[in-house]
Amino acid sequence: MITTLEARNISVSLGRKEVLHGVNFTAQAGQVTAIVGPNGSGKTTLLRAMTGEVRHQGQVRLNGADVADMQPWELAALRAVQPQSSSIAFPFTVLEIVRLGLRAGLSAADSTVPLQALEAVGLGGFAGRMYQDLSGGEQQRVQLARVITQVWKPVVEGAPRWLILDEPVASLDIGHQFTVMDLARSYAARGGGVVAVMHDLNLTAMFADQVTLMEAGQVAATGNPCAVLTDATLARTYGCPIPVNTTPPAEVPFLLPQARAYLATGSA
Repeated sequence: MITTLEARNISVSLGRKEVLHGVNFTAQAGQVTAIVGPNGSGKTTLLRAMTGEVRHQGQVRLNGADVADMQPWELAALRAVQPQSSSIAFPFTVLEIVRLGLRAGLSAADSTVPLQALEAVGLGGFAGRMYQDLSGGEQQRVQLARVITQVWKPVVEGAPRWLILDEPVASLDIGHQFTVMDLARSYAARGGGVVAVMHDLNLTAMFADQVTLMEAGQVAATGNPCAVLTDATLARTYGCPIPVNTTPPAEVPFLLPQARAYLATGSA
């Protein structure tokens, strides 16, 4: 079985401007694949093309099948999408929002899944709260719980399922960023696929197996974090020096989230 999410020669025009220029992209199930790059580089547009939210030229294949030939319910059974933001016009409880991710015959067969998803994103006990009363970061995690509920089992009948996340940690504090990225890492480790648009290069280096770096609507580099996140490549793409593995002067404090892994194992 083919276990990839693949975009072939994807081009997108918004108005008269072409914002993606023949982009090729591949993500493998069992891995976290990050899409990074400066503002306006085409990260979100590529994601939205792959999920069918914007018209595009080229082909998108999910587990070997052309998504253009798939029914909406087939796509919903295989992949769940979290956009950058979600607007809810009517009053709903947190549990009602999360239950929107249920699908009859799959996750819906287990009524405990939404509560488990809320626990997974650090919102246990929030089920009865009104969604509109939550902070922006809490709402973002509720939406992630909804998405996880939709594809709760990473593999069904041998076919991997996919989490497609657009800036999933953008409005979260660092502790909850780790919660979300740990969840993504776990989903991939259990056989699912994760594709995430990311801005934080440290988190990308920590959690991604593969990185696609975008620049001006094209792929500037692709590979593992060590191959992509280099001084020369980042400086060229972002237009400023971004030294990798270089500490600042002693009087300048800095945070090193990568040290978390060593502290957790007691090997620091």
